Amino acid sequence: MGRTSTSLLSAAAIVLAGTVPALSAWQPQKPIEFVATAGPGGGTDNLARAVQNIITKHKLTDQPIVVVNKGGGSGAEGYVYGKASAGDPYKVIFGTSNAWQQPLVSKVAFNYTDLTPIAAMAQDEFLLWVKQDAPYKNAGDYLKAAASGEFKMGGAQSKDTDEVLTRMIEKAGKVKLTYIPFKSGAETAVQLAGGHLDSHVNNPSESLGQWRGGTQRPLCVFSPKRLPQGPKVTAAEGWGDVPTCVEQGLDIKQYEQPRTVWLPGKVTPDQAAFYVDLMKKVQATPEWKDYIEKTSQVDTFLTGAEFDKFIKEDLEHVKQVAGEQGWLVK
Repeated sequence: MGRTSTSLLSAAAIVLAGTVPALSAWQPQKPIEFVATAGPGGGTDNLARAVQNIITKHKLTDQPIVVVNKGGGSGAEGYVYGKASAGDPYKVIFGTSNAWQQPLVSKVAFNYTDLTPIAAMAQDEFLLWVKQDAPYKNAGDYLKAAASGEFKMGGAQSKDTDEVLTRMIEKAGKVKLTYIPFKSGAETAVQLAGGHLDSHVNNPSESLGQWRGGTQRPLCVFSPKRLPQGPKVTAAEGWGDVPTCVEQGLDIKQYEQPRTVWLPGKVTPDQAAFYVDLMKKVQATPEWKDYIEKTSQVDTFLTGAEFDKFIKEDLEHVKQVAGEQGWLVK
């Protein structure tokens, strides 16, 4: 009887102990700042604002949220800001793989280890875009034209995902492209529409309006299979109608970019757990599903050990490309 009572008391103590963190879990007590590490209108900015709108609509926190853009230095401005805000759980940084890629190739005042990883929430696709009236019917035509002279390829940031892909296109297509960096994919799209570029490799969300508006069109997508059809973008075509680049003779089977969320370093486990849970709640809403469908992204959720494994594997891939280009910081 005594042993049973002791066991019951121990079990009760464990249950009570397990409930204490839930009762005392951290909650924000003042406004939250979402920091987009890119200019307005780009994929990173779009993600931050989509998450902000969902949280506000569903009242997932009772604190107001403001989005600020800190895209200087190819996004380094936002990450350095996060590093300088160590211990502050009211600064949420939205970025991409440039959080860990950029310190490899540029002398920046941060490393991804200065931040607290929360989650990778989506994988964004890349497409090869040209002006609507460009004579190229497919990627093969584009590569033939590019081989006859220098083409101007635009992209968001330098030595970042867009430029890495540009160098991969050069190698696979045996062409030379002049890469011109801009602050965001939105700005790059404007430059292509104005005839200042021959092409760019924007994500779907960054050139959705331009495709719909008839100023530019995608030639191919860097994916092993065609994207889900989803709603039509133009009167006749949707994302699922865009051929893969491999189909058209450009042998790059897959290239994607993770959309990532971070806190500054030195926050508490409770504070980090709050935001992991918050982002999971965001992903469970119909508005998030709509955002994923409209932007033709791949819904995912990596956190903890899975996110860390992904980062380390991607770092190895980028080291190879950066090494070939002579970008690695010594």
